[in-house]
Amino acid sequence: MTTIVLVRHGQTEWNRVERFRGRADVPLNDTGMAQAAATGRRVAAGWAPQAVISSPLSRAMRTAEAIAGHFDLAVQAHPGLLDIDYGKWRGLTPEEARQGWPDELHAWYAAPQTCRIPGGETLADLRARTVETMESVIASYPPQATLVLVAHTVVNRVLLLAALGLGNERFWRLKQEPCAINVLLAEAGDYTLVSLNDTCHLAELESRG
Repeated sequence: MTTIVLVRHGQTEWNRVERFRGRADVPLNDTGMAQAAATGRRVAAGWAPQAVISSPLSRAMRTAEAIAGHFDLAVQAHPGLLDIDYGKWRGLTPEEARQGWPDELHAWYAAPQTCRIPGGETLADLRARTVETMESVIASYPPQATLVLVAHTVVNRVLLLAALGLGNERFWRLKQEPCAINVLLAEAGDYTLVSLNDTCHLAELESRG
């Protein structure tokens, strides 16, 4: 079976203070860079991946590079792992978005599977795109491969929901902290969840601060 190590990127200024990010290319901040380095060390201690594949956005790419450098691998940027398109909400805080689209923002938090982000993607759109991407990546490697995928909180949540056979209405029931590691085993189109939202490798940073 294939081992998927699914990683969220590190902290940015737009997830430290909540702001809709999506396709905006917001870089890692200093904390995020330190988190990425710690994540690289954790992956190197536990796995020997054949590939590191990332969303093309720099916050994911820098996180992926911190992992790939331990294995002398080049990061493969894949557009299928791009963050959700937040459309007209991109760059806004939730309170700012509520002023223009109160009904849509309420739906996003209360029933995310029904929300149509103005000018953006739905969770169903995103799920179709990202699941197809993960399945295509898995099919590109031998069955016993270990693959690291680096993406975003929304991407990771919908991939995990799909792997568990859960609907998008459970979107807010999964946590994905910055630089969280999730591990999935994939075999014959089905998935087993081994670990979820693991951030133990960041404890060393917290003890320093």
